[in-house]
Amino acid sequence: MNFTITINLNIVILISMLLALLIPIYEAWKDENIWQTMLAFASISTKTAMIALVVSVIRDDWMVGVVAVIILSVGDAGIMLLAHILKRLRET
Repeated sequence: MNFTITINLNIVILISMLLALLIPIYEAWKDENIWQTMLAFASISTKTAMIALVVSVIRDDWMVGVVAVIILSVGDAGIMLLAHILKRLRET
């Protein structure tokens, strides 16, 4: 009985995380400001890395967890550098 409750709770957590992922996707789709779009993409990157961490804990697969931690620590810096380059391109 406890095993089925745990599996159902894991599924509910993953579905809620996927629904939370739709919010910045909608924000990136409707907004024309480059900074708002890049912040939405950074939020998407963070949320997908968190989903990968949850999946790695559920599956007890630490290689997926290591990749998710690398994405969390390095991914947003690359997106912010890309936003700065795009801003400079629009100014010229």
